[in-house]
Amino acid sequence: MSATIDRSAVRAPVAPLPARLAFTPASPLPGRLDGAWWPRSRDLAAELPALVDALRERWGRITRVAVHPAHWSVVPHKVPVRGHAVHAGWFTEQDPDKIILLSYAVARCDLLVIPPGTEPAAAARLMAAASTPGGHRTAGTLLSDEAAVDRGLRDARRDERSWEDDGGATRPSAPLPAVPPPPAPLPVTGGRMIPLRG
Repeated sequence: MSATIDRSAVRAPVAPLPARLAFTPASPLPGRLDGAWWPRSRDLAAELPALVDALRERWGRITRVAVHPAHWSVVPHKVPVRGHAVHAGWFTEQDPDKIILLSYAVARCDLLVIPPGTEPAAAARLMAAASTPGGHRTAGTLLSDEAAVDRGLRDARRDERSWEDDGGATRPSAPLPAVPPPPAPLPVTGGRMIPLRG
């Protein structure tokens, strides 16, 4: 079997997908996070350019980022982005579920990093929680709280399936007979009042 290569077909470069972000609205209430970022992979060199580009208007030119090495397979020293390179560093003392971005204009931006494989509904809840003005929960706390919610939802679905498998949720084929009303009290005849002392 032989393969033929068609060199006449020119493919346009694929544009990177936009970063999935949620920002905390401007508020006088200070919070621990400035929003949330939901990357599509754990490849920092591939994900960072779209994030830096999305932050340009709000935070200016991002020059440095800091991450925890636990969730990133490789942390390169420099990541080329549009027009410049961003210096990347890692710190084991940092919250593993957060990225810190530094710029000349606004100084610092702290974002919750939502794991790439997160279900869309859970990611939406996390983005909303991380972008609440005045929020005081850390990135790690938000993710552990969401894990507890996810466990609760899974348990509820499992219980519901078990209930249905046991026949608990089926509709009866014929309507159930109506429960008769309680009997009316019998009329009292020949009764008399007896006064009580005290």
